[in-house]
Amino acid sequence: MKKILVIEDNREMIENIAEMLELFNYSVIKATNATAGIEAAKKEIPDIIICDIMLPDFDGYKVLQTLDDEASTKGIPFIFLTAKAEKSDVRKGMNLGADDYLTKPFDKADLINAIEARLKRNDFLRKTYSRDIDGLLQFIGEAKRFQLHELDTTKYVIKHYNKKAVIYNEGDMPGPVFLINKGKIKTWKMSSDGKEFVSGILAQGDFFGYVSVLENKPYSDSATAIEEVELAIIPQPDFIALITYNQQISAGFIRMLANNISEKEDRLLGLAYNSVRARTASALFSLHNKLQPEDIIKVSRDNLAGLVGTSPESLIRTLSDLKNEKVIETDGKEIRISNLALLERIMKFS
Repeated sequence: MKKILVIEDNREMIENIAEMLELFNYSVIKATNATAGIEAAKKEIPDIIICDIMLPDFDGYKVLQTLDDEASTKGIPFIFLTAKAEKSDVRKGMNLGADDYLTKPFDKADLINAIEARLKRNDFLRKTYSRDIDGLLQFIGEAKRFQLHELDTTKYVIKHYNKKAVIYNEGDMPGPVFLINKGKIKTWKMSSDGKEFVSGILAQGDFFGYVSVLENKPYSDSATAIEEVELAIIPQPDFIALITYNQQISAGFIRMLANNISEKEDRLLGLAYNSVRARTASALFSLHNKLQPEDIIKVSRDNLAGLVGTSPESLIRTLSDLKNEKVIETDGKEIRISNLALLERIMKFS
């Protein structure tokens, strides 16, 4: 039985909503103010939250923000109730991550339809898909149910490459995104002295080529088959649609790309939504934490640019700005964090 938390200070209204929902076999948790609602959400972990905007202690916007900051309650579908429907109110709620907006008075059908639509979408986003062409097509088929109709899976093909075949070269502009259906490939760079530096070995289930697509920059390395491979070819427009259509669908797709590795997932979300400045701050913050108790970060600008997902030139400009703002100090390849608190703020809010 799905659990629904209803946060509403009008006792007659909350009882009417609860009665309606119980008729449709939902378990209802009731709270008559924001504080009680937040406590109930953390304790019960409901499947969906229905929340009035105007509450006696603080508004529903703050309820949503507070729950979104908690790992256990982040991402729970959230529907606002309001006595008015000004465009600015709707926009504010949606920008904060609300899933829907119902204006009082509403009828039973509107409420139930909104709940069922959000629960179906949430079930889709929590589902696990196999990391091959079949799993990818299944994910896209599900995504098309949520108005992502422009995806045309008839364009998705499997290409075969022989051992040592070049998939793409460093400096090429990005084309499609690749999923390894069978075999292994290596990504590599050529150093200034002509030596090959292998940056990654990728196998069945791995996606690659997408960082350059997200950045709209030339490939920062080359990709070569190290045995016979089958690659699923994802057209670039479809990949961009999956990443940018909305944050819920993109989050589900990014989990596939990242293979449920949280650090990699956070970086991909950053590539999709954050500025170069925010990504640089995030990379420096991560390196600082990994290198403690040492204060000095020693990394080449090329490698740091690869970690950030930008060109060395853009990285150098960003580091120069951070140095001028006294966030960091630099000495050749060495970087020292001068103001960790400010670096965190840049990481979160740039």
